[in-house]
Amino acid sequence: MLAAQRHKLIVDELRSRGAVRVSELTDLLAVSEMTVRRDLDALARAGLLDKVHGGATLRGGLSADEPGFEAKSHRQLREKDAIARAAAQLVQPGQSVAVTGGTTTWRLASHLSQVPDLTVVTNSVRVADVLHRDRRSDLTVVLTGGVRTPSDALVGPIAINAIRALNLDLLFMGVHGVTPEEGLTTPNLLEAETNRALLAVSAQTVVVADHTKWGVRGLSHIASLDEVDVFVTDQGLGADARRAIDEHVDRLVVAGWRGRRGELDGAA
Repeated sequence: MLAAQRHKLIVDELRSRGAVRVSELTDLLAVSEMTVRRDLDALARAGLLDKVHGGATLRGGLSADEPGFEAKSHRQLREKDAIARAAAQLVQPGQSVAVTGGTTTWRLASHLSQVPDLTVVTNSVRVADVLHRDRRSDLTVVLTGGVRTPSDALVGPIAINAIRALNLDLLFMGVHGVTPEEGLTTPNLLEAETNRALLAVSAQTVVVADHTKWGVRGLSHIASLDEVDVFVTDQGLGADARRAIDEHVDRLVVAGWRGRRGELDGAA
């Protein structure tokens, strides 16, 4: 395959997904990692992308671009389902659980509905819709008010004031991007503030993020990786990224695999 053909495929992939990893491009293009890195260097010089740790993001869509819920809901379906199943196993009956907006947390909602005697606080219209369908007497769903974002999350002062009055056991947080330096980020300033409020009232924070979120930086900082207790991801996340996360969080769960401080001990 000629360099020009590879460059077109890389840009097409970026426009479709917003971010790609070097390891994914080596498989897609059937070339070496060195060739992919040279291609990324050339495209970065041409102003078509930004190189980030382990991959690249589409230039101009790095920090402030916020895809809508429908656009994101069809991406990485298998990975998100695996993450949701693994994350739901962290919940105990009788707990109070917070769930932020996002397509991975939306997938998580259907699994949370199987946990008895649960209280769920969410700023996600989509998550609330899923949980309300069961109409179970032992499931309490609290939907915060606020201003609706493109990802169907409710944010802003009304949501934050409601959240600050609570004490929650567990927070499941979806994110736009994660890097070792910037931690958890989102393109939406109000969403970042609302997520920080949820983090402040939760005893434990669990991030649910598929491998494509790694190396992506949003406009607004939510929290550092050191503030995360459990990070749940999928097997597409590379070894370097796993080690980087393990340096900061107490527990890394790779869907199908479980580990603490980088030790993987089993497969589903």
